Amino acid sequence: MVSRSSNDAAIVLAFDLGASSGRAVIGKLEPLGDGEGGVGGATAPRRLTVEEIHRFPNDPVQVGQHLHWDILRLLHEIKQGIVKAAHAGHHAIESLAIDSWAVDFGLVDASGQLLGNPYHYRDHHTEGVMEEVSSLISREELFASTGIQFLPFNTIYQLYALKKQESLQLQQADKLLMIPDLLRYFLTGLMLSEGTNASTTQLLNARTGKWDTALLEQLRVPASLLLPPSAAGTSAGSLSAEVCAELGVPAIPVIAVGEHDTASAVAAVPAAEEHFAYLSCGTWSLLGTEVKEPVLTKQALDWNFTNEGGVNGTFRLLRNIMGLWLVQECKRTWDKEGLGLTFPQLVELAEQAKPFAAFIDPDDAGFLNPVHMPEQVQAYCSRTGQYVPQTPGEIIRIVLESLSLQYRVVLERTESLVGKQRFSGLHMVGGGINNKLLCQFTANAIGRPVWAGPVEGSAIGNLVVQYMALGHISGIQEARDIIRHSFPIDTYRPEDGQEWEQAFVTFQEVIQKALF
Repeated sequence: MVSRSSNDAAIVLAFDLGASSGRAVIGKLEPLGDGEGGVGGATAPRRLTVEEIHRFPNDPVQVGQHLHWDILRLLHEIKQGIVKAAHAGHHAIESLAIDSWAVDFGLVDASGQLLGNPYHYRDHHTEGVMEEVSSLISREELFASTGIQFLPFNTIYQLYALKKQESLQLQQADKLLMIPDLLRYFLTGLMLSEGTNASTTQLLNARTGKWDTALLEQLRVPASLLLPPSAAGTSAGSLSAEVCAELGVPAIPVIAVGEHDTASAVAAVPAAEEHFAYLSCGTWSLLGTEVKEPVLTKQALDWNFTNEGGVNGTFRLLRNIMGLWLVQECKRTWDKEGLGLTFPQLVELAEQAKPFAAFIDPDDAGFLNPVHMPEQVQAYCSRTGQYVPQTPGEIIRIVLESLSLQYRVVLERTESLVGKQRFSGLHMVGGGINNKLLCQFTANAIGRPVWAGPVEGSAIGNLVVQYMALGHISGIQEARDIIRHSFPIDTYRPEDGQEWEQAFVTFQEVIQKALF
C-alpha cells in the first residue's frame, strides 16, 4: 500500500467494460473538510469522487460467420487508461481492477498463449445447444446444482458447442479464463478465477462455491480447464515487469473485485436498508435482490431466475431482462439507414407518441440478435394481433413501456421468491438511468418510487471493493453509506396509476397470447 497521511485521498483505478463501451475511472476516497459535514482524520466522514479519464468503444468483430470480441484492442485501451492516469498526476494509485460482462471467456494453452479471439455471446454457434444439453442433463438437475438462469449463451453451452464442433482451440486449451480474468492475466502474468463471474458459467455448484466436477464429466469437459474460484476482493498480483517497462509506471497492485459488472453494480446500490430491490440498467436489465443463500425452488426454476455470486459472500437472486439492447439496436439500424437520430431525440419522439399502442415481450428469443430490430418489433406486434408501429417514436415508446411492465413482473416475482410482502421501492443504477422517461415509466409500472443513481454503478462498485480489500472501507454497508452521501440520487414517483394498471393487464394478455 502507498504510504500517505490520514488527510490524503486514497486513489484507485477501475476499468469497467460493458458490451458496447469501456471506461477507466479514477476513484478518490477522502475525508470531508470543515463545513462539509466532517473534519479530517481516519474516523471522519468520507466522500468518494470519481473521474473518468478514458472511454473507448467495445465493438464486436464479425469474422466470416462468427462474432468475436476484439480482446487485444481491449487490452490496449486498458493500458492507455493506466498511462492516462499516470499522466494526469495520479502517481499514487494504490490498486486497479477490471469488471466486465459475464459468460464469455478465452482459452489459453500450456505455454500461456491465447488460442484465439473469444466468441461474443451473441454469436450463433450456440443455437440449439441449450436444448441439446437439456436432453443430457435435465433442467431440474442443472438448476438444483448451479441455480443459474437458462440463457442460450451461458458458458456451459459455449463449451459444449466447441466440444461438439471438435474445436482445435478447446483440444489445445490448458486453462479457461473469463474476460476480466484473461485481461488481468495479460497485465500481471498471474492466472486467477474470480467467483462472481465464475458463478455465471452455469458450471459452479451454488451450494459449495466449487466447480461441479460431476457436471463437467457429463459434458466431457476436463475439470483441469478451470481454476478454483476466489472471493471478490482477492489480491491478484501486480503489473508485470514487462507491462511496467512498456507503460513507464510502477508495479501497481491488481485486485480481483466483483468482476461480473452486475456484481459490482449491486455493490454500489446506495441502499440504507438490509433488504432492497435493485435494477442494474444498461444493455441488459438485471432486476432482483441480495440473499444470503441461493433460492433453488421449483418456482425459481419455472420463472427462470438466477442465483449469481455477489460481493461479501452474498447471492444475487435476479432475472436477466433484454434491456436497452432493444433501443440500441433500433438506433444502430436507423443509423445505417441514414436517419441519424440521437438517443435523446429518440426518447423525445417516444414521449410524444401515443401511450400503450402495443406491447412486446422484451425477452422473446427473436430480440436476442435480429438482423433488423425495428422490423422485429413490428413483426411481434403483427403476429399478436396488435397495432403495428410505423415511426421511430412509436417503436421506442412500445419498447420502453414494455420494459417497464416487465420490470413489474420480475419485481413481484422476486418478492414472492424471498417471501417479502413488498419492497418499498426500486433502486436503479447504471447508464440506463440517463433515460429519464424509462425511469418514470418504471415508477408508473411498479406503482412505487424509483431511486435512480449512481449512473456509473459498476465502476463505483469496482472502486469500493478495492477500498474494502485495501482496508480503507470496513465492509459493504459502510461502502453503501459512503456512496449514498457522495452521489446524487433522483427520485421518481408513480403517476397515472389507473392507466398503468390497465396496461399491465393488457401486457400480460399479449405475452400469454404470444406463447400459444
